[in-house]
Amino acid sequence: VQLQASGGGLVQAGGSLRLSCAASGRTLSSYIMGWFRQAPGMEREFVASIRWSVGSTAYADSAEGRFTISRDNRKRTVALQMNSLKPEDTAVYYCAAKAFYSDSYLYWGQGTLVTVSS
Repeated sequence: VQLQASGGGLVQAGGSLRLSCAASGRTLSSYIMGWFRQAPGMEREFVASIRWSVGSTAYADSAEGRFTISRDNRKRTVALQMNSLKPEDTAVYYCAAKAFYSDSYLYWGQGTLVTVSS
C-alpha cells in the first residue's frame, strides 16, 4: 500500500484544516487506516483510525470531539477533518495503514505539516 498525505498548512487557533491521504496498491477492505502526529521533540502519537470495510472509528482523547476521520471508497482516500485547532495540535501528521489483524502499522505516508498559531 502506498500512501500520500496532503492538506497541511498554517492556521490560526480555533480554525479548521482537512487532511487527506490517498491510498494506492492493494485492496483496502482488510485494512485499518490511521492518522498519527509527531510534534517537535515528541514521540509520534496516535490520532485517529478507521476500519475501511465497516467504517468503525477510534480517536485519541485529544482528538475526540474535534477531529473526524472518514474514508471515500471511490476515491480511495482517508480524510481527517480537524476543527477547533489548538497550538498544541502543531505537528507533522502521518497517515498509515495496517491489516486489521495486525498489531503494528506497516505502511506510512510521508507526512504533512500542520502549524497552529496562537
